[in-house]
Amino acid sequence: MKAIAINGSPRQKWNTATLLEKTLEGAASEGAETEIIHLYDLNFKGCISCFACKLKDGKSYGKCAMNDELTPVLEKLKNADVVILGSPIYLGNSTGEMRSFMERYIFPFLVYSENPRSLYPRNIPIGYIYTTGAKEENFDLFGLHKVIELNEGVAARIFGYSESLYSTDTYQFDDYSKYVADRFDPVEKAKRREKVFPKDCEKALEMGIRFVKRQKAAEHK
Repeated sequence: MKAIAINGSPRQKWNTATLLEKTLEGAASEGAETEIIHLYDLNFKGCISCFACKLKDGKSYGKCAMNDELTPVLEKLKNADVVILGSPIYLGNSTGEMRSFMERYIFPFLVYSENPRSLYPRNIPIGYIYTTGAKEENFDLFGLHKVIELNEGVAARIFGYSESLYSTDTYQFDDYSKYVADRFDPVEKAKRREKVFPKDCEKALEMGIRFVKRQKAAEHK
């Protein structure tokens, strides 16, 4: 059993990465082998619209034909039983690196016909973890519920199952006094970091546990 987390944040030791590590901790507690991959360590591009993955009888049908530092990651993901994608929200969506990764990871399995709807050979759970400085009450203002719903829907269509976890009103800076950010109350932010973020970490841990149990149950059917 293999669980892989993909970190779409440029920071490897902050909110998103912490939650991803918690999912892997949960997965490991159920016996899964785990790994986290940091996209900002890699030199790669998003889809270049070559459509080699859609070419009839093509040697790259159903897989990305590009060859760069993301290619071995995509190969590794073929053997994953659990995949968790994590990203902070930048300008109302996942980071550019995460979006580029999703294009390369998901699009080759998408079929432009009614049946089959996916070339992925089996069902696995895909988890999304989002972190944002925004409060949940402002999600509709930024269209975030739609973004989450769309990503979940695409992943469920391709891989069989998907769910999301989001951590809101996050603590963004190590010292708010150093930055122009007077719309935020650093005291309230610190309180939320202390009281609410640990609960989000627990939810992430439970996601990792739940996903591995789900796959084990599927294997024994």
